Amino acid sequence: MGRITGVSAAETRERLLEAGAAAFQAQGFEGTRVADIAKGAGVSNGALYSHFSSKTELLAEALRDHGSNELASLFLDTPDRSVVDLLVAIGEGLIQRTHDHGALVLEALVAARRDGEVATLMGGHLRERDDWLVGLIREGQAEGAFDPSLSPEAVSRYCLMLLMGSILIPAAGLPPIDEGEWATFIARLGDALRPAGATTAGDAP
Repeated sequence: MGRITGVSAAETRERLLEAGAAAFQAQGFEGTRVADIAKGAGVSNGALYSHFSSKTELLAEALRDHGSNELASLFLDTPDRSVVDLLVAIGEGLIQRTHDHGALVLEALVAARRDGEVATLMGGHLRERDDWLVGLIREGQAEGAFDPSLSPEAVSRYCLMLLMGSILIPAAGLPPIDEGEWATFIARLGDALRPAGATTAGDAP
């Protein structure tokens, strides 16, 4: 089972990423063996190591792949939205997340408490998201769509904390809150990020 007949190296790698993500979410990082991932992808252990040097590297790529796809989808939906509108859209969607939605990140966070290599990986993963948000906010400030008096680093850190919380809350089993009330709250936060006198997308003529 080195490689499935008729399947390219890129397709094999994608199968390994999908099998790894599914195994990590179902069994946890520590509870998942390389053999479990290889079996799920339909390849040998050796085939896995030809694509990834370790289980941790596979986790890193799975996180990057899932995160990149999610961010890309936000831009593809409405590519002309402002940075504040984008953050508001992300914030509104957090309340709709299920326990499974952030399971991969949650398992990585749990493993990071006991595994230094995974902790380093999660630090890098979060720094990528932080750099992306800081850059996006600075672009918005340069375009006049984001309050220039606010620190991009502070806003980004708040957003990441909110995102991490949205992953942990469903797992804790807290009762849901009204989506309309949440949307109103997030919209109010969005207004605080706009320059004085700016209008929201819905208020624009």
